[in-house]
Amino acid sequence: MLITNALVYGEDFQFHRGFIQIEDGRIKRTGEDTKQCPCDEEILEAGGCFAIPGLIDMHFHGCMGADFCDGTQQAVRTLAEYELQAGVTAICPATLTLPVPELRHILAAGAEYRRKQLAEKAEGKKPHEADLIGINMEGPFISPIKKGAQNGAYIIPAGTEILEEFLSAGEGLVKAVGLAPEENPGFEEYIDAVKEKVHVSLAHTNADYETAMAAIRAGACHAVHLFNAMPAFGHREPGTVGAVFDSPNVTAELICDGNHVHPAVVRSVFRLLGAERVVLVSDSLRAAGLGDGPIMLGGQEVIVTGTKAVLKDGGNLAGSVTDLAKCLRIAVKEMGISLEDAVRAATANPARVLGVLQEYGTLRPGKQGDVVLLDEDLRVKTVIKNGTIISEGIKQLPDTLK
Repeated sequence: MLITNALVYGEDFQFHRGFIQIEDGRIKRTGEDTKQCPCDEEILEAGGCFAIPGLIDMHFHGCMGADFCDGTQQAVRTLAEYELQAGVTAICPATLTLPVPELRHILAAGAEYRRKQLAEKAEGKKPHEADLIGINMEGPFISPIKKGAQNGAYIIPAGTEILEEFLSAGEGLVKAVGLAPEENPGFEEYIDAVKEKVHVSLAHTNADYETAMAAIRAGACHAVHLFNAMPAFGHREPGTVGAVFDSPNVTAELICDGNHVHPAVVRSVFRLLGAERVVLVSDSLRAAGLGDGPIMLGGQEVIVTGTKAVLKDGGNLAGSVTDLAKCLRIAVKEMGISLEDAVRAATANPARVLGVLQEYGTLRPGKQGDVVLLDEDLRVKTVIKNGTIISEGIKQLPDTLK
């Protein structure tokens, strides 16, 4: 396949007009002069389009009525198929705070699904879904004070033994585990003991600045949906957010759905952290792609109205109903983030955090042939997975879900 005349997102994180050649499912070369490529290939004319790497969502829960925590093969398939159609070619869904046996089952189901995906790929089957490349454990080692939409009944203390059970059940898929350090005495020893096996994230935490900094010094290196489910950033009490700002080795998720974080704050985060430390996530629920109405989240009822999802009891925000491609568009069109920085935050950065940059996240030759074409209005036009066109001229969701 030869994609021509596109504005191609380069490894310098800038756009350059040129081509992308994909052969045997992998990127063979990119450049500006198509004369160096054979002319008998399938040619996809991409004039007027931005060619970017396949998006990577490292924190979402569900879509189209399914949730990763349903723990079934069909649920994971629903997620993977929908996300690919939306331009997300690799996924790292998040777990909820649930009973330990249920979490073990969910992780094992994910591992089984990944084995099937790898087997199908080895058999040469055409792709029809996003690659499952990891699992992001949001709970259960969190704070009851900042539990948000998580179910407080299942919060437990962090422990190395139970974490080993999770890592074993996930068969290497668990890439990040959340922690509220202030709720776990001895958190520094815990982090030090597990940091070589999994990323420790500051998640659903009420930690003050000093406690969060202590966790970061011990090895915590990521923050789950910055600002949400953590203390407010104050000029005298900077809290967890201030600790993240002060720590160059810490990456941070941002939900840019227009509800979770104000545009001015999003702009400030990109300036303070730099584009290289921000990871755009959708945090989408099973309601994504459906419409208004009630849904269930971890045993709790959530009410969806337009683009907002809140707990029926208490009114807390309960995640989003917006996919990652729309979050990227909102970040650029409504929040003033440059397209170059937003794309980096939705591709290369999550790939680096998840340890899969050798296969995903950029359009370097040798990597998987996962390409998304955005039109001039930054809407997903064409999705290409391993060199196969998955969708063209994707039908947009109703205005209430944009």
